[in-house]
Amino acid sequence: MNKLSLLLLLLGFGLLQTHAQNTLTPEEKKAGWQLLFNGKDLKGWHAYGGKEPGTAWIIEQGAIKLNVPERAGNKAKNGGDIVTDEELKGDFELKVEWKVSKFANSGIFFFVKEAPQYTFMHNTGLELQVIDDKIYEGAAENTHRASDFFGVANARLRESNPQGEWNQIHIIVKKGKLTVTQNGFTVQEHDLNSQDWKDKIAKSGLAKAPIGKGIYTGRIGLQDWGSTVWYRNIRVLKL
Repeated sequence: MNKLSLLLLLLGFGLLQTHAQNTLTPEEKKAGWQLLFNGKDLKGWHAYGGKEPGTAWIIEQGAIKLNVPERAGNKAKNGGDIVTDEELKGDFELKVEWKVSKFANSGIFFFVKEAPQYTFMHNTGLELQVIDDKIYEGAAENTHRASDFFGVANARLRESNPQGEWNQIHIIVKKGKLTVTQNGFTVQEHDLNSQDWKDKIAKSGLAKAPIGKGIYTGRIGLQDWGSTVWYRNIRVLKL
């Protein structure tokens, strides 16, 4: 094979890899995985407590992007949290990739319940922190880093890639166990029926949320906290 043919082959492989974003492999399809984001639009998502997602949520190069040229308080102007139309009612696996801009802050939520008594998504859903850890560089505070459960439990390892690079998250909720891996490292493991976990929830801001009563069903959510973030390859497997 001459050099030109090899170059064209490599370029073609690179394009194939790009096109493979937000798709399922044959093995994933056979196993029953479903895409929650098709790479083209926000079909299947709506504003938390509302209808259409705010216009600050756009699609950019096959990713959901929260575009924040201007803020309104701690949110993007015309932004707001978004959640899946579908509510998960049993065990599941969730895979998501995220990256952040400099000093950005966001979160992946699950077990989200939309109800009038829960004014904000963070009043009801469990948040896996998505953040540029440099925000807290040198600070004593150590409970709001990437892959921490915000206000509930710290990740046992700090394995996030820096701002501008993609991170891979895999969440498993199965038979009362909650496991999270980030970039291939297990960063959270919890028994949802244990007294330790119940105590953590009771001491958090979620004590009065459904999960405070042991209800682990709800929607998946992406948080708007007034900074630019990206999400892609969002897929779920119902167990």
